Amino acid sequence: MAAAKAKRWRYAMVCSSNMNRSMEAHSLLGRAGLDVASYGTGAHVKLPGPSLHEPNVYDFGTPYNAIYDDLRRKDPDLYKRNGLLPMLKRNSTVKAAPQCWQDNAGDGPFDVVLTFEEKVFDSVLEDLNSREQRLINTVLIINMDVKDNHEEAGVGAKLALDLCQRLEAVDAWEDTIDNTIAAFEKQHKRKVMYSISFY
Repeated sequence: MAAAKAKRWRYAMVCSSNMNRSMEAHSLLGRAGLDVASYGTGAHVKLPGPSLHEPNVYDFGTPYNAIYDDLRRKDPDLYKRNGLLPMLKRNSTVKAAPQCWQDNAGDGPFDVVLTFEEKVFDSVLEDLNSREQRLINTVLIINMDVKDNHEEAGVGAKLALDLCQRLEAVDAWEDTIDNTIAAFEKQHKRKVMYSISFY
């Protein structure tokens, strides 16, 4: 009789707009075979515009391809140069559109939620704590600060993959989380914070 396959965790990658950091990590973890989804916690999807005071703002659910077409129509040189067009092209190969964390209850429970800035971490915790807890399944929420630029998003995605693979290697993260986080922080010289909530 074949041994039962170890349980695979469900992961959620979360940043503010579900554009850069969470999508870079979603793409990399997906290619590594992990069960992953991604979200943003902002009120809208915000992308840099022609100036600091003129961001491009979209509703969650606006397809990445539609945003790509809109930016290409507005100023193809600027948005190619600043990396938005290539980023949107990548995003459209991962999923159709940015999704809002606060609207994800129907996606079912996650085992691990990884955020990339403290205010996003706080938003996820606040949202989970305000939901009716029906299943009493534990969920681990981890924050690792990653600057919101293309280069750092790439580094952050590799670190996210390493951390998730460490969690994937244990039978019950509840028993080993302190040691797992400490070893990760020591190796990568990155400060990580975490909390536990419930579904």
